[in-house]
Amino acid sequence: MAVFLQPSLSSVPKLESAVASRPLRGRRGSGGPRMCAAPDPLTAVAGLLWGRSLPPQSLVAAVRTAWSAAWHLMMRQLAPSARAGTYSRPPSAFPSVSDEYYALPLESLRLHLYVGLPCPWAHRTIIVRALRSLESLIPVSIASPGADGSWDFTDGGGGGAGGGGLVPGADRAGGRRTLREIYGSRRGGYEGRSTVPMLWDSAKGEVVCNESYGIVEFLNSIPGGGPDLSPPELRVRIEQWNQIIYPNVNNGVYRCGFSQSQEAYDSAAEKLFETLELLEAHLAVSRYLCGDALTLADVCLFTTLIRFDLVYNVLFRCTRKKLLEYPNLHGYTRDIYQIPKVAATCNFDAIMDGYYRILFPLNPSNIRPVMPSGCSHEALSKPHNRG
Repeated sequence: MAVFLQPSLSSVPKLESAVASRPLRGRRGSGGPRMCAAPDPLTAVAGLLWGRSLPPQSLVAAVRTAWSAAWHLMMRQLAPSARAGTYSRPPSAFPSVSDEYYALPLESLRLHLYVGLPCPWAHRTIIVRALRSLESLIPVSIASPGADGSWDFTDGGGGGAGGGGLVPGADRAGGRRTLREIYGSRRGGYEGRSTVPMLWDSAKGEVVCNESYGIVEFLNSIPGGGPDLSPPELRVRIEQWNQIIYPNVNNGVYRCGFSQSQEAYDSAAEKLFETLELLEAHLAVSRYLCGDALTLADVCLFTTLIRFDLVYNVLFRCTRKKLLEYPNLHGYTRDIYQIPKVAATCNFDAIMDGYYRILFPLNPSNIRPVMPSGCSHEALSKPHNRG
C-alpha cells in the first residue's frame, strides 16, 4: 500500500506577506479585468439542480433508458439484426455481373467503378483494379461518407484517376452529387441501400453489380497487365478459404461491432479469434493462403486485416488480441501491403474518419483516437521476411 506523507507546516514557505503585498487582479473596484469566466449553460443548470453532487439516480436511470432505446433504434437502421441481436448483413441487390459483360470486347466496355475509401468491401475492388493494371480501362469515382450514412461526392479533388491519386472527389461519370442519385437514375429507379462498391454501365445508365466479390471476379477476368488472381487450378482452394474468411473474419468483425446483445457479441468474438488462430497457424507454413501465389482470397482477407488494429480492435470491440500480436498474420499483412500499387490504395486517415466520425451509434463523442504506431506506413514497410 502506498503511503502519502503530508508535509509539515514548517516546511511550507511563508507566502502571506508576499500575497498580501501583491495587488489582486480582477478585485471588485480595482479596475483590473475580471478573471472568472461564466460557466457554460449546462454546467450552470446542473449546479442549480444538484450542486456539486452526482446527478440523482432517477435521472441517470431515465437517461440510460432513453439512450438505450435510441441506440437500439439507430442500430437497427444501421445494422439489421436477427431477434437474438446478431448482425445480419443485407444481401446485395445486384449480386453478380451478367454474362453479357464477360463476352464484351474491351473496346465496348463503358464501365465506371464507384468506391469509398473507408469501406473494406470497396477496397477489394480498388486493389484488384490496380494489380490488374485496369486504371485506364475502368475509371473510378471516390465518394465520401456523409453524416447520415450516405455516400456523397465533392467538387474538389481529382476523383481518383489511379495510382496515388485515390482521394474523394467528384462523380466523374455523371456529375451527380450523391451515390443515391446515381442508383436512382437507373431505369425503373431504385429504393434500396445505395452501397459501395458499385460497378456502373455508363452507356446504359444501369447498375452492373454492387457485390464486391462479383466485381473483383469480373475485374480479374478482364485481360490486363497483372497476375491472374484466380487461376483455374486454385479456384477450389480460393473458394474454400472464402467460406472460412467471409463469415468469421470479413463479416465477423462487423458481427462483433454491430452486435446488439451480449450473447451475439460473445459468439461472434469467439468465432473471429478462433479463425485468426487458424490463419496464424496456416501462414506459418504458407506465404499466402493458397501457397506462393497471391489470390483473390488474400485480397479479401487483407482489406480486413489492414483495418484491424486501426479500427476493429477498438471501435468494434475485437479486443482479445491485436493483429500486431500475431507474428505471421502481421508479417503477411506487411507482405501484401508492400506489393507494388497496394500501399497507394490504403488511405488510413480516410479509414479512421469513416469509422470513428461517421458511425455515431458506436462513437457518439465523434472523437478520433491517435493512429496506432504499428499501422503507419513506416511500420508496415518494415521487412516481412516471408519470401
